[in-house]
Amino acid sequence: QLQLVESGGGVVQAGGSLNLSCTASGLTLDRYAIGWFHQPPGYAREGSICISRSGGNTDAADSVKGRFTIIRDNARNTAYLQMNSLEPEDTGIYYCAAERFYGDQYCGLIDVQYDTWGHGTQVTVSS
Repeated sequence: QLQLVESGGGVVQAGGSLNLSCTASGLTLDRYAIGWFHQPPGYAREGSICISRSGGNTDAADSVKGRFTIIRDNARNTAYLQMNSLEPEDTGIYYCAAERFYGDQYCGLIDVQYDTWGHGTQVTVSS
């Protein structure tokens, strides 16, 4: 059974950068598409960015395009979220998630598409 653990969260000033990691165990990550989701304080979880199982396709919410990058390193069984030009609105809990139902070239930003989740890591962006 696949298990995911996020790390790398913390406190950063607006305009700064953070790199989050999502490390998998139990199964190999190359069988799964990966998504990163953001839950702002008091709000529902929303999709930020994802990468297909093949690694050839990504998708991102408009709010993070040009600022966030998702990378997968199957050899390390880890996916990364590189966050640049952070804004106070990026504050919240970041979750990584995995799914293997939608084919090699697809990834989605809807949480119900994913069946395996990490516990999240907190990111706080101060103004």
